[in-house]
Amino acid sequence: MCSTRCGVLGWPVRHSRSPGMHEAAYAALGLDGWQYQLLPVPPELFDETVRALPGAGFTGANVTIPHKHAALALADDATASARAIGAANTLTFGADGRIHADNTDAPGIVDALPAPPAGQTALVLGAGGTARAAVWALCDAGAADVMVWNRTRERAEQLTAELGGRVVEEAVAADLVLNTTSVGLDGAADPFAHLPLDAGDLGRYGCLVELVYGARPTALAAAARTAGVAVVDGLEILVRQGARSFERWTGRAAPVDVMRAAARG
Repeated sequence: MCSTRCGVLGWPVRHSRSPGMHEAAYAALGLDGWQYQLLPVPPELFDETVRALPGAGFTGANVTIPHKHAALALADDATASARAIGAANTLTFGADGRIHADNTDAPGIVDALPAPPAGQTALVLGAGGTARAAVWALCDAGAADVMVWNRTRERAEQLTAELGGRVVEEAVAADLVLNTTSVGLDGAADPFAHLPLDAGDLGRYGCLVELVYGARPTALAAAARTAGVAVVDGLEILVRQGARSFERWTGRAAPVDVMRAAARG
């Protein structure tokens, strides 16, 4: 039986939960012969590795840190969203070897929200690559006001000038607050030492979207739940963006519940 291969490119990438998530989805839909694997690739080998994947039987690949900008740069064509965001996390390989780039992080964030963001207000913490995906997604979905805070104001100004929204100097009340910074990634006990809010401020938000994920909930997510605030964690966004990639590659509706259980398991 011929196999169809997919994978995730990163450096490092051993922590990724994508293989288990996609393999569970293949099994649930009876996609025999489909395989998903880790593809640890250092930056200096990224270009030549990606260009060799179609010939090795790969249909597509997800892309994670630090390769998302490089993935967009090497693609033969890309979606308008990927070009606007300036990064790609999903590559699809055509039969002719052409490489198509997409960014499923942006719609994955919207898919993970408890309600459509149209007409809502949002505060985005951070101005890096993930923040760019979040701001683009929220503006595209019709959010009424997208505010961006960053420790370095100039980066926030550049982001909003390119993608929309407005810069704020402090955390202001909003329907949604999205933490796109790396605060919490290392398990730090006090995220409020690095963010423009404290635990008492969390009640001003209807929902916290925590882009960081790990084996346990972050301190910020735990504090939000204690304050009675709805929380969307990074694992849910991982599932939602992965489901979009899965559907692009297989042409089948993604079994989201199966993928979620595998990612959290």
